Amino acid sequence: MSPAVQGSIVFVVTLLVLLSGAPVAFGLGAVAIVFLVIFQGVDALRVAAETFYSGLHDFTLVSIPMFVMMGAAIGSSPAGKDLYEALDRWLYRVPGGLVISNLGACAIFAALTGSSPACCAAIGKMGIPEMRRRGYPDDVATGSICAGGTLGILIPPSITFILYGIATETSIGRLFLAGVLPGVMLTLMFMLWTLFIISKRGFRAHAADFRYSWKQKFESIPKIAPFLLIIVALMYVLYGGIATPSEAAGVGAALCVILAIVIYRMWSTEKWWQILRDTTRESVMILMIIAAAVLFGYMLTSLYLTQTLAQAIADLHVSKWVLMLLINLFLLVCGFFIPPAAIILMTAPILLPIITVAGFDPVWFGVIITINMEIGLIHPPVGLNIYIVNSIAPDVPVARVMWGTIPYVLCMMLAIVILCIFPEIATWLPDHLMGPVQR
Repeated sequence: MSPAVQGSIVFVVTLLVLLSGAPVAFGLGAVAIVFLVIFQGVDALRVAAETFYSGLHDFTLVSIPMFVMMGAAIGSSPAGKDLYEALDRWLYRVPGGLVISNLGACAIFAALTGSSPACCAAIGKMGIPEMRRRGYPDDVATGSICAGGTLGILIPPSITFILYGIATETSIGRLFLAGVLPGVMLTLMFMLWTLFIISKRGFRAHAADFRYSWKQKFESIPKIAPFLLIIVALMYVLYGGIATPSEAAGVGAALCVILAIVIYRMWSTEKWWQILRDTTRESVMILMIIAAAVLFGYMLTSLYLTQTLAQAIADLHVSKWVLMLLINLFLLVCGFFIPPAAIILMTAPILLPIITVAGFDPVWFGVIITINMEIGLIHPPVGLNIYIVNSIAPDVPVARVMWGTIPYVLCMMLAIVILCIFPEIATWLPDHLMGPVQR
């Protein structure tokens, strides 16, 4: 049987297994083991356990549970509520200021948690009921939170960048830096669209004569300032060469835990059990996906499927931008069905040699693939953020939430086009602070 036929069978079976609702880690692992046995015999299983273990034998992976704990500690505290209220008090006179406040809160909260679902849930629980109470359209209220939540995987620290860095052996520090300016750009694009649509529909967050005093504005800052300082401190130690991502993640998690206790008096055993439980659950899930994806990648390589695909793409003899268009379409389709972690771990090692030969920067491509994953988070049929928002506002039809996300999906697609035209938006900061990569 030719590698092309084998590859088609593997693709169809993998897609069916993942669409069946089976846990991603177990699904990938099972597919890898079954095809190794079918095409190479039972003897191929001798290396399965060793390959699975080698997927977790990387010190960088220590940063994942630490960043997850950092997000869990912040997400379980009222930090999101305080952040949202502080921004609302400063932006309340802007047309659509409440939606702008939510998007700003999502961007900052993203930098604290690195998790899209956590960001979407934390800000949405306060923002969506308040926006609807003040008369904002349901599609704008829900769509903006869905989109703002996706910033959690683009604005560093980002678990998605860590996974991409591990899968492609790309500097995680550079990836974090590369996500800063595109994250700010995407946040501004979301805000500009919101300003346009809210101004067009004539909504205001408050009555025309409503005012917050300067005292009310400044008294909202002290509780959130320490968390903002953590972001600055993490960036400094990471990009100043003071600490590795794993060390920085450990310090960040410890500081967030201490601040949650000191500022919000989170002494309850029940609260801390929930934080530790959520951290363990999400960390184990991610690490199991990583190990299973390594085994899956080994299966693809052993059967020469990866090499055959790369050669087939190389034989297309198309321009590098047509190639990038095809890759983006492939990632978008994958994002409709498969979680971001699984996509990155399965596809990044395959796509890396292809985009490198075509002359694309792996760090820049890490940003492109992450924005594609963001689109998948707010686009059906998976659209994880859509269902999180629907659980917050169950009386809003899912179809209405989906329609509310469409303008933000278009903003993300436009961001990809802009980054293709001006790749320096992603590469300038890491090159400026860490020096250009010697190729």
